[in-house]
Amino acid sequence: MTTLAGETTGQVLWRRLRSPAAWSETVDLFAILTAASLPWSTSLAGIFNALMLLCMVPFLDVREFLQSLKRPICAAPIALVLLALVGTLWSDAAWGARFYAVNPTVKLLVLPVLLYHFARSPRGHWVFVAFLVSCALLSVMSWLVAFYPDLAIKSDRVEHGIFVKNYIDQSQEFTLCAVALAYPIVQLLRQKRYWIAGLLTALALAFFVNMAFVVVSRTALVTIPIMFGVFALLHLRWRSIAIISAALLVGAVLAWQASPQLRRTADSFASDYTRYVEKGEPTSAGLRLEFWRKSVGFFAEAPIMGHGTGATRGLFERAATSGAQNKASAEVIGNPHNQTLNVAVQWGIIGVAALYAIWILHLLLFRGDGLANWVGLLVVVQNVFTSLFNSHLFDFHEGWMYVIGVGVAGGMVIRAQQAEAKAAEAGS
Repeated sequence: MTTLAGETTGQVLWRRLRSPAAWSETVDLFAILTAASLPWSTSLAGIFNALMLLCMVPFLDVREFLQSLKRPICAAPIALVLLALVGTLWSDAAWGARFYAVNPTVKLLVLPVLLYHFARSPRGHWVFVAFLVSCALLSVMSWLVAFYPDLAIKSDRVEHGIFVKNYIDQSQEFTLCAVALAYPIVQLLRQKRYWIAGLLTALALAFFVNMAFVVVSRTALVTIPIMFGVFALLHLRWRSIAIISAALLVGAVLAWQASPQLRRTADSFASDYTRYVEKGEPTSAGLRLEFWRKSVGFFAEAPIMGHGTGATRGLFERAATSGAQNKASAEVIGNPHNQTLNVAVQWGIIGVAALYAIWILHLLLFRGDGLANWVGLLVVVQNVFTSLFNSHLFDFHEGWMYVIGVGVAGGMVIRAQQAEAKAAEAGS
């Protein structure tokens, strides 16, 4: 079979395979598929991510890529991974536990790769669209599972309205999508494109309604006002802030009155704390307080270099109170449910410095205006504040949300900065 130019189909395919542009498009495709599959499947997200990295190899400009790693936004994540590897040398945990504890940090090595690629690709916004559409479909599935629990893939079906994964992951996704839509909605309203703004507003409200009436995590309840506060301070005038704040307050009151699920979630804060303090029960909030208290003690024992990679569980085993069955003090865990303490226990103040360098450098990267800057900033802000209650940078789902969000948005920001610099040079 030949084409109009006289080439056979095989020749066309071979020429296509040898084209750097074709490989770049393939990398974009797998990045889009990774983002789209993340809300649904850890396995698919891992497979698509591996294929994305594999497709970058044939036409990677090694010298230019290595040069890009010198940027602080790339060097800081790499430094934390290297610290985790070196930290295995002074840990007293079994070697299997040491290398298992290194694994959650390895995803950070993908971040510089995404920054490098999407600084050259014009299709970064499609990754955001894919994630948004995927989360919208998941919200529909969440409602279906709420009414028909037998549809859930999860075998235990303990969590109401959860089709796959868990309510913490789902709340993280819906919160990020709902708040991220605030920027394009405001921009569209300013451009008087009311129909599209209305559709995006309806989509954002759909995420909030799902969290109000189906299921929401307590972490999301705490972080949603903070994320909206960041948006208001950056993108709204004081009068608009006052009007929108009043509207949100009215909406929150109505949701509180109409949703027993929302009231139960909020009331559990106080009840969990009371049961922990008075009876020592291992409630969700109580366990966190217990883990944090013990972790601060572990950090004080080795403040500079920490106890080493993978040492956390052994420390909790030795600190567990004997004879306190079913009590919070008897619980043993390898993750103190706080990102800073997770790092501090293993690698001391050196690790905390590396962790905070990552967050601060990435926040500074997204100081400008535009959708990419807003999404990237929001991803970092969400990760910082939710990491007060979880180790979200090291968790699979939330960690990949951070890597993909910052990597793609950061690459888009760098691409825009480079275009502006070239335009300035041409105009001078």
